[in-house]
Amino acid sequence: MIKNDKIILRALEPSDADLLYHWENQMDLWPVSNTLTPFSRHKIITYINQTSLDIYQTKQLRLMIDIPGKEKHKTIGMIDLFDFDPYHSRGGIGIMIYKPERGKGYAKEAIALFTDYAFSHLGLHQVFCDISEDNLPSIKLFESLGFKFVGRKKDWRKTPDGYKDELMYQKIAGN
Repeated sequence: MIKNDKIILRALEPSDADLLYHWENQMDLWPVSNTLTPFSRHKIITYINQTSLDIYQTKQLRLMIDIPGKEKHKTIGMIDLFDFDPYHSRGGIGIMIYKPERGKGYAKEAIALFTDYAFSHLGLHQVFCDISEDNLPSIKLFESLGFKFVGRKKDWRKTPDGYKDELMYQKIAGN
């Protein structure tokens, strides 16, 4: 586990299957995750079983975000390292905090903890994120953590309202 006094980042467990099935099939989250079709329970279970593989094989690391409780931890979201590139020492970060817990500072805590882990334990030189131009809360969040705007992909995301630009932010270790 990777933790501080406010949150815990932990590996996926088989018991997370129902929660992931519920979250991954929330259509209102699909535009952020670039998901187009529902996930089957079987696919979720297969994915969880593959998380025991090495990050160098899968090029991805997903951790669940828990908040400590008196008797039991509460799972409130997930954070990913995707497009892991060990040669260039970089990877992308994606995060999802489930609705009732948004706006309470948990995403900021999780990203800061996860970024520190990526730099200090995985030896990454940089991490990046891609954010839709209209996702102002995420832009503000990543900027508050020292991520710098480095580029714009024009008309990158197709939405029901037309095409939107995608913004790329990056943070380099030591900055």
